[in-house]
Amino acid sequence: MNAADVLDVSRDAIIVTMQVSAPLMAIALIVGVTISLFQALTQIQEMTLVFVPKILAVFAGTLALIPFMLSSMTGLMERIADRIVNQG
Repeated sequence: MNAADVLDVSRDAIIVTMQVSAPLMAIALIVGVTISLFQALTQIQEMTLVFVPKILAVFAGTLALIPFMLSSMTGLMERIADRIVNQG
């Protein structure tokens, strides 16, 4: 395995990591902004108010996105395994 192969595998792993984590980050961002807007409109200054809805939303998003995450990571592992098999 030469340097170009290592860079290809690394780039593929970074792309899959971003694809898997981006939907959950977007959910957390949307919930956080919504709760912050609600706090600003109602002048509620409770710091812990953001955490519980955000945790629940990310947990629900994780449960909903498990098939997509598993298929993305399985595809990455299959591509890496194919590279290993084809090297030998």
